[in-house]
Amino acid sequence: MSTSISFPKDLVAFLHSSFHSVIPATISEADLSSHISQQLYPDTSYTDNEKVEISQWLTTSSRLATPGDDEAKHAERLGSLNIHLSSRTTLLGSKPSIADAAMFHRLAPVVKSWSIEQRTGELGFHHIVRYIDFVQNAPLFGLSLSADDKVNIDASDVKFIHKPIDPKEDKERKKKDKAIAVAVAAAADGQAPLVVGRGKGSKGKAQDPEPQSKVATADGATPQPSKKEKKERAPKPAKQPAKETPLSPHLIDLRVGHILKAIPHPNADSLYVSTVACGDRSGSENTSEHEGQVVRTVCSGLNGLVPLEEMQGRKIIAVCNLKPVTMRGVKSAAMVLAASPRLKEGEEDDHKGPVELVNPPEGAAAGERVCFEGWEGEPEGVLNPKKKVWESLQLGFTTTKELEVGFEAGGVEALKDTDGDKGKGVMRLVTKSGGRCTVKSLRGAVVR
Repeated sequence: MSTSISFPKDLVAFLHSSFHSVIPATISEADLSSHISQQLYPDTSYTDNEKVEISQWLTTSSRLATPGDDEAKHAERLGSLNIHLSSRTTLLGSKPSIADAAMFHRLAPVVKSWSIEQRTGELGFHHIVRYIDFVQNAPLFGLSLSADDKVNIDASDVKFIHKPIDPKEDKERKKKDKAIAVAVAAAADGQAPLVVGRGKGSKGKAQDPEPQSKVATADGATPQPSKKEKKERAPKPAKQPAKETPLSPHLIDLRVGHILKAIPHPNADSLYVSTVACGDRSGSENTSEHEGQVVRTVCSGLNGLVPLEEMQGRKIIAVCNLKPVTMRGVKSAAMVLAASPRLKEGEEDDHKGPVELVNPPEGAAAGERVCFEGWEGEPEGVLNPKKKVWESLQLGFTTTKELEVGFEAGGVEALKDTDGDKGKGVMRLVTKSGGRCTVKSLRGAVVR
């Protein structure tokens, strides 16, 4: 992909030329936000989640303009955007926003430089090309563009070239599928045993029994087929109660998370909204794509307790199997683990801190599982809120005099009588390699 492109540097000037009544030439690029998006498109309403998404796309668009020193990472980001746009008309789905204008401004020069293969080939970014063509021509976005600003795109030639199918292989596949379907139907109807792939040249066909019309009785008469007798159904076995999983901290899905970006919540002064990579697979529930990575949106009540700059680009420990909750209009799909001083008897929590984020071991990768020594096991998929698993076990989360995060079974009512070493002392929170999770300065603290 060619990098010798003259990139436009002033996004504000570009937006001012189309929306001079809304965007003054003196505004800074950092002040572009979802609030201005509402002014640009007053007939469009945005949810709080969409406002957060607009802010994220404004940041992403600036990183997509040039590959910098990492061509592979740049291609990965473009591929992620291409997949995102495969099922969407705009970045938000169908609504126009300032993020679309910014994305066009950044990417139009890039698309201009692409070859035919990069645009429409089997490995091309054809959805991005279609999107650029739509943004530059649709009145929906209200952009004032000169002929030089636009990318020369033949809309009829923006297509994905599928790998050709071998007609012979396709015919054989269909033949086998049909034979298996016939065999399954015959077996289910009681007409023939289900025998697949047996016999010379069977190719998956069921072996038909001798037709009844050719079988004669002793007097030479051909017997008439008898009516099928109604089969007696066996009584259904009694439904067994679900096996109760013993309470254990291994049920909590604790992972290393990487905060890619954190912003103030648009509708709550005490909350941050963070974009966190937790090692999820693409397409996982409650995830999205951000800069080529699968991420979760996480709300945390840390605004005013942890400086925003300390939330940027750092590793944390995340609780990843709590049921997602909507916090002031933004859906939160995980929780950031942090420590705070333990209250003394009769003392009230004034929520003034101090608060310290839990630090994973140096070099730990996003998505890496952490667990308490002696309590290893597979976590639940999603913790049942009615069983209060997190609320019960969290009471045992603490920090030691060595500033390590650990679990004390004695702090959990249901585990006070635990036998063996697990019931004695504080068991450290570690990675598989034994790396310890720590806090900066709080000893004997509450961790939640």
